[in-house]
Amino acid sequence: MSGESGELAAVLRVWRGRLSPRAAGLPAHTVRRTSGLRREELAVLAGVSADYIVRLEQGRASAPSPQVCAALARALQLDDTEQEHLLHLAGHATGGGRISRLVPASIRRLVERTDDRPVAIFDAMWTLLLWNRTWAALVGDPTALPEAERNTVWRAFTAGTTRHPPDPDFDASMVADLRRTAGRYPDDPDLRALVTRLLGRSDRFRDLWQRHEIAEHGPSRKTVLHPEVGPIDLDCDILTTSRGDLRIVVYSAEPGSDADSRLALLAVVGSAAAEP
Repeated sequence: MSGESGELAAVLRVWRGRLSPRAAGLPAHTVRRTSGLRREELAVLAGVSADYIVRLEQGRASAPSPQVCAALARALQLDDTEQEHLLHLAGHATGGGRISRLVPASIRRLVERTDDRPVAIFDAMWTLLLWNRTWAALVGDPTALPEAERNTVWRAFTAGTTRHPPDPDFDASMVADLRRTAGRYPDDPDLRALVTRLLGRSDRFRDLWQRHEIAEHGPSRKTVLHPEVGPIDLDCDILTTSRGDLRIVVYSAEPGSDADSRLALLAVVGSAAAEP
């Protein structure tokens, strides 16, 4: 067990032990030997396997990815300083031209308490870090994807999605935005690896990348082809945080419209699907 993996294991045990089931929104009527969360409960809250939590707490697992760190921070209700420490121990420290993957506690609360419309948080290279239930109900549950595929640019040029019609303007805008990010974070290894993978995988991405266009991806109008409620025309707004350069993506519809009714139905479906 290395020094950092040992420290990570120890601090995760402490954080899990201090959070009561009631504070985590779980039933607290069962008999317990300790007051904190069980490993299985933390696993459910963070969307990972119980075995992975066991291996993390024993220092036997590889360092968690930024997405898992964000999920653990949300499940354990970490403040910003604690989350920054978690990212540091996992090898995702910021500074030196690296993209921040820290999702401030205030932003986490925004996502958790906004269930009537889809909301998700992305880092500066468009890797999905956090989302709410309605987002999963609208575009599909991200936990079904390998972590390496939870990047919007990667999916646009390699896998695509049956829920979004092809959109060349969107593709060009995302590549121009990624170019802009690459200029701001030239030493980020994850960003360099993503671009290398895309250049080797997609001719279309390579052509757009070689244009050297630089722009910020902004709000747009989108149609989501949902398999249960049909097509939904939505406004897609993008907010950027002043700290960490995070992208907050929010889908919404005109109040009283057909799309608004369908979105409200999905909010109910998403909440029901998330019940244990």
